[in-house]
Amino acid sequence: MKKQKQILTPILVWIKRRNVKLTILSILLLCAFLFYANSYFDAYKLRVLNLCAIYTILGLSMNLINGFTGLFSLGHAGFMAVGAYTCALLTMPVAVKDQNFFLAPINEALRTLVLPFPVALLVGGILAAIIAFLIGAPALRLRGDYLAIATLGFAEIIRIVITNLQTITNGAIGFKGIPAKTNLWWSFGLAAFTTLIILWLINSSYGRAFKAIREDEIAAEAMGISLFKHKVLSFVIGAFFAGVGGGLLGNLLGAINPLLFRFTLTFNILLIIVLGGMGSISGTVISAFIVTIGLEALRFLDQSINLGFVIIPGISGLRMVVFSALLMLVVLFFRRGLMGTNELTWDGIIDFFKRIGKWSKKPLSKGGIR
Repeated sequence: MKKQKQILTPILVWIKRRNVKLTILSILLLCAFLFYANSYFDAYKLRVLNLCAIYTILGLSMNLINGFTGLFSLGHAGFMAVGAYTCALLTMPVAVKDQNFFLAPINEALRTLVLPFPVALLVGGILAAIIAFLIGAPALRLRGDYLAIATLGFAEIIRIVITNLQTITNGAIGFKGIPAKTNLWWSFGLAAFTTLIILWLINSSYGRAFKAIREDEIAAEAMGISLFKHKVLSFVIGAFFAGVGGGLLGNLLGAINPLLFRFTLTFNILLIIVLGGMGSISGTVISAFIVTIGLEALRFLDQSINLGFVIIPGISGLRMVVFSALLMLVVLFFRRGLMGTNELTWDGIIDFFKRIGKWSKKPLSKGGIR
């Protein structure tokens, strides 16, 4: 046994060093790509990349609640609205606020309050977390479909309240002229930060408690896990990052209104985590990029297509039909999502390429089959 440990120890150390080196190399390559994209990509491509990173944040925050803790929550759009309105209101200059609030004057305390963008993002996330705590205290005692209906109702309540707070949120008109503070460095940096925090949390004792609650609440409670404490903690942390993602989204779009945060936005995020895998961090990241880029890549289906000899008229909404059909095919073949509950690791990636290399070197038989 001692000889085996002496042999295995240097191998494990080498593997850890290799994984650290590969991680650092991948971060450097990502930074180089962001620098290149920021310098040479046009505004449309930059917006799509920013949306990919923002939906990564939103997907991870919702996966923490729904995927890892097993809570069927549909209130994400409400927390995003809180973060977006807070960040927009705190970053707009006084002159822009005066232009927006022409029906009713803005609250004087908020009129002169202007904060730096990172501080505004933090305040938006904290405010969303506080509201999530107030909502979660009574709602998280429910389970399953009842919890989904309750959280969906609270999200709609938040949207209606925002619509009627004329002197704070400008009512149904919303905000225009929001400073374009969101860029690739902020969106991808916060996406990486969110990934690290969720990864650290899931691998901690709290993460194991979340998974135990997801698998069997009765057994988890019998083992001494406080269901209410861990459910509220998961709900609040997810809402915090949803608020941060909403703030990034608002300052990217430049204009927001209550209709932007309807329940369909929650379903879009739910689609990302279901496609990537409920309970998979890397699956959520991959799915966020696939869904965001896929929707943009199929946009040509809504326009007329000229084949040279015939012109096919565009049908509004056809890209959503085609995209939905593709998603149905993926779900049929990958019922637990692209990654299930698995994660991408350097060992798995290296083994994958080794198998491809062995398969390509395998000689062909007479029938042309490897």
